[in-house]
Amino acid sequence: MKKKPFESMYWLLGDQLDLEHPWFSKVDGNRLFVIAELYQETAYCTQHVQKICAFFLSMENFAKGLRAKGHQVVHLTLDETIAFDNLEALIEAKIVEHSVTQFFYQRPDELRLLNQFRSLRLDGSVLVEEHDSDHFLFPFSEIEKDFAPGKSHRMESFYRRMRKRFGILMNGSEPIGGEWNFDKQNREKFSQSDISQIPNPLIFSNNIEDVLIRLKRNNVQFIGKIPDQLPWPVSRVQALELLEFFCAKCLPNFGRFQDAMATDHDLGWSLYHSRLSFALNSKMLSPLEVIKTALHAYETKKPLISIAQIEGFVRQVLGWREFIRALYWINMPAYKEKNYFKAERKLPGFFWTGETKMACMHRAIDDSLQYSYSHHIHRLMITGNFCLLTGVSPDEVDNWYLGIYIDGIEWAELPNTRGMSQYADGGMVASKPYSASGNYISKMSDYCKNCRYKAKEVTTEEACPFNSLYWRFLEANKEKLAKNPRNALVY
Repeated sequence: MKKKPFESMYWLLGDQLDLEHPWFSKVDGNRLFVIAELYQETAYCTQHVQKICAFFLSMENFAKGLRAKGHQVVHLTLDETIAFDNLEALIEAKIVEHSVTQFFYQRPDELRLLNQFRSLRLDGSVLVEEHDSDHFLFPFSEIEKDFAPGKSHRMESFYRRMRKRFGILMNGSEPIGGEWNFDKQNREKFSQSDISQIPNPLIFSNNIEDVLIRLKRNNVQFIGKIPDQLPWPVSRVQALELLEFFCAKCLPNFGRFQDAMATDHDLGWSLYHSRLSFALNSKMLSPLEVIKTALHAYETKKPLISIAQIEGFVRQVLGWREFIRALYWINMPAYKEKNYFKAERKLPGFFWTGETKMACMHRAIDDSLQYSYSHHIHRLMITGNFCLLTGVSPDEVDNWYLGIYIDGIEWAELPNTRGMSQYADGGMVASKPYSASGNYISKMSDYCKNCRYKAKEVTTEEACPFNSLYWRFLEANKEKLAKNPRNALVY
């Protein structure tokens, strides 16, 4: 049977799952939307099984959502795309198969994918157009105006401009509460009574059996625990449910315990964090709707939700997320080669197993393997701190973070890891290295109580490894760091 001819093909990637995008505002029978599971997206680094399953299930649900709106959609599974060498070959074949004369794609958020789209070799009779994803709040066209490649930039000034631009938490030209940043109020450690109040996390029960069969049939290699049911949101309905749960149950204490860590194995991985990063990075949720929903909760639940709680959350989404994305694009591809400390060590094998006697490292890695997630303090001050202090190659660190975390998309991962965590960019993202001894971990967690090592000891065999590693790092890099005003006191 001859296929229905289409005039236009619209290609969608697995992190472009925005049902509110202008492309879908009207139904047109001459448009064909295509979304495809790709082997290349499972293999650019070794990835967590939950990350792969979450993207593939979300793509399938997105295709169903478009069909329900009346759109013409082709959802290609891995079985149908595995024969093609790369994305370009698949696109070129589908254009010929459906005899389209126009091809449209949304600009990818990763440079490697953008290069693939821009290298397409199509017949001259096919019109090709690149469109914006309309997801981010800071326009792509303004990045070159506000940011300079290779230069240091600070999130705080950018964040203030964004607050003014969107009128968020503002009283005229002044910030609500009289301060731009309430971070000093958001550094509490959990007491035992605090831990008993942490809400049970909202998790979902998504069947991944069919996806796992496809992965195994096509020899996809992965890491991490295979759950009975995937706990992550894989549809817009689930993503909105998680957003509402966060605002109702977690936002009242989000800022207060933003940097705290806890051992409790049922709650310690989730705490008061939103866990919305996958839904945001796949674009099932937009940053503005997330902010507005949180602001509505703040306005209707004061004083239960204080200014410090909502400001801390807004700063992450409106400030840090947009800032990191801009730094990625202004500095690529050179950014991926930054290695300020010339770190060259291999990643230790226990990063793939969690088998270490260091309680904090075991917990952070175990959470990562079990959930494809750990919160930002785990990433920055436990695993990231360890890699920084021991001189692990930034390439090794990038590949681990990019693969193991469900929200690991390069535009977000690279500046956070290579810049913020490893200071491999020499200060383009952070004003100083985020290095710390065991004292910080003891202060912000209860991990040290039952650890094989002693946080307060430095030179004995019982001493926490972070202590000697911290002082070794400072000594080894004295020439580069001693002149930094934020390091001066330590030296």
